[in-house]
Amino acid sequence: MLCADVDEAAGTELAATAFDGVGEVRFQRADVSLWQDCQALVATATDLWGGVGVICNNVGIQPTASYLPAHELSEDAWDLIIDVNLKSTFLMTKAGVPGMIERGGGVIINTASVQGLQSAKGVSAYAASKGGLLSLTRQLALEYAENNIRVLAVNPGTIDTPLVDEALEAFGGDNPAARAGMAAVHPLGRIGRPDEVANVVMFLASDRASFMTGESICIDGGIMARGSWG
Repeated sequence: MLCADVDEAAGTELAATAFDGVGEVRFQRADVSLWQDCQALVATATDLWGGVGVICNNVGIQPTASYLPAHELSEDAWDLIIDVNLKSTFLMTKAGVPGMIERGGGVIINTASVQGLQSAKGVSAYAASKGGLLSLTRQLALEYAENNIRVLAVNPGTIDTPLVDEALEAFGGDNPAARAGMAAVHPLGRIGRPDEVANVVMFLASDRASFMTGESICIDGGIMARGSWG
């Protein structure tokens, strides 16, 4: 497995500890909003393992400074979020699909969000990027079905990651009451775990999901079943 991130420390740690020594994880620093970095990732995977079978576009930023009404959001902030969250999937598809076609198939899995289906105040660029990602997922599924390339997406709710920690700190502090309020949004009454998303991604990437494409799966503790954030 080849892991990419702009955070070299986190990527190096992941490569050293993932799977508790079972399997192989390599890390390569990359900014997936840049075409040359996406090309370099595919080239590395091809050199190491002969090609790319699965691309997992697990990318998303929502800087706390960008929680603003649309008319107050800077053009630079909009462009950054769209480039990282949406353009990156186009670039990784552009870089990876030719090899998948040559190999006879593959899988692309995109991390979208429940905010791509429903939204909230202050997240115009993030909502646009994740909504666009869901539409792109459906389009790519049709584009490459005849090449045996499946394209799917997952829609996480609130997942316990450093991004959640940053959001809590920015809006009143990371404390038990704030976390309880965040958890209460989900009908299951808690925040999700990263492994709960990873388990679904692994299923979608496997042959057990071989007749699935163009679909998105919510991993959201019931938010979308209720139909509202409130």
